[in-house]
Amino acid sequence: MRLSKYEKETIILTSEGDDTYNVYTFNSALKRRLADFARKYPAICRMESENKDLGSVSYVIDKARLSIRLTAPYSEERRNGAREHAKRSLNITSKTTQDLLAKPKGV
Repeated sequence: MRLSKYEKETIILTSEGDDTYNVYTFNSALKRRLADFARKYPAICRMESENKDLGSVSYVIDKARLSIRLTAPYSEERRNGAREHAKRSLNITSKTTQDLLAKPKGV
């Protein structure tokens, strides 16, 4: 059975009384990260189930080991500053590359 991308969910479940999260996912990168973490730290993270037909896995991980980071959107001022910095960096890189490729004077 083939699932659409919209059906391939990542679900993080817990309750206030639990000390663990249950992470159910189809996401390849997250599956790799969870597998690596479980190999390194089997006492705090373990695979609970795997559905090879669908391609999903479920891990149980200590609450203290998983965090969700919220990032605020960039302000227009910060975006403009980053854009100018990138332009300057590209300009310096271009000039440096041109200097390296240029023939030495007098040759």
